[in-house]
Amino acid sequence: MQRTISVAVAGALALSLAACQQKAPETPSAAVPAGDAAFAARFQEQLLDAKPGDVIEIPAGKFSFDRSLTLRADGVTIRGAGMDKSVLSFKGQKAGAEGLLVNGDDFTIEDLTIEDSKGDGLKVSESQNITIRKVKVQWTGGPSTKNGGYGLYPVLTRNVLIEDSVAIGASDAGIYVGQSRGVIVRRSRAEQNVAGIEIENTIDADVYENVATGNTGGILVFNMPGLSQQGGNIRVFNNQVIANNHENFGAKGTPVASVPAGSGIVVNSNDDIEIFANKVADNASANLILSSVYSTGYKDQSMSKEFDPYPERIYVHDNQFSGGGDSPDRLDFKALKLALYGIGGSLPDVLFDGYVNPARKEGPQLCLRGVSGVVNVDGPNGNKNPSKDMKPFECDLPRLPAVDLKRG
Repeated sequence: MQRTISVAVAGALALSLAACQQKAPETPSAAVPAGDAAFAARFQEQLLDAKPGDVIEIPAGKFSFDRSLTLRADGVTIRGAGMDKSVLSFKGQKAGAEGLLVNGDDFTIEDLTIEDSKGDGLKVSESQNITIRKVKVQWTGGPSTKNGGYGLYPVLTRNVLIEDSVAIGASDAGIYVGQSRGVIVRRSRAEQNVAGIEIENTIDADVYENVATGNTGGILVFNMPGLSQQGGNIRVFNNQVIANNHENFGAKGTPVASVPAGSGIVVNSNDDIEIFANKVADNASANLILSSVYSTGYKDQSMSKEFDPYPERIYVHDNQFSGGGDSPDRLDFKALKLALYGIGGSLPDVLFDGYVNPARKEGPQLCLRGVSGVVNVDGPNGNKNPSKDMKPFECDLPRLPAVDLKRG
């Protein structure tokens, strides 16, 4: 049975009951103002007492919290009055690692904003059937290493839908889904994050109709060693990945700190990826980077024998590429551009680090259609013999199936 709980109404009732037990004041008491401590306390109680089927409504207003909020019940919906109308502010947060932490199945959150959390904005962990709709997570002080790592952060989840949402200013990834299965990220916007949208160690994901702009890297499809599963079967399509040239402000030692500023779409150590019908433009290092774990800042992490470090079976076709490659980050990219294309030239649409599995008879099967060119940077040999030969990349692969979120 569904219960609809208005936090503002519940808080007002509690205050009214308390007032009935005391001497009436000489003048009528005012309504509880937005952001009042009584509201914050009552909202936390509603989260702690939530039962399956509950709908917790947050009215318009800006409400301040000094510690993390936690929800551990299944079947709960948190609903605000609108993305820019209901705002949960964690500016000055004193306790907790997240803004809101959820451990519950069949969870929906929609129509609200989470601001300035000390750590991750919204983290959903070890849960299934998750819907995040019209939710904004942002850090209002602008991009900074001191900002929380992740904006929207489902991890170890199954059947996840993120739509019509916004992430701004995360010091790792704005919209991130990791170690999950069955994911759709659509019609969302990521801006001024280190990684705009990141799909990591995740199986079966569709990322489409999003805008990634002003980040260090626009859309990242990564596999990391040492995690619970290796991902694959990911489609990235109908997105706008434009001018992701922000300097990298990720914390030193984190994997995302190795992403060059000016990266459009980056595929690292991942297999069975289809990239099509995107508009990718003006990413100053490269519009598309294909790389292995060996050319990243985390290559020395322990890798099991089962971990596949190479990007393989990547099908890139029918995209609209333009600009980019004109002002690459990192000294090795700058030297590469100068050596191959001169002072006024630009790197082509695609950079490939050159690491391949020598035991794989089919080769990496990196199929690139409709690109201005590719540079194999010859990473295994210290970039000594980069190649512009397109012939190894002139191939086709089967199309990947659409993701079907299985609910219920």
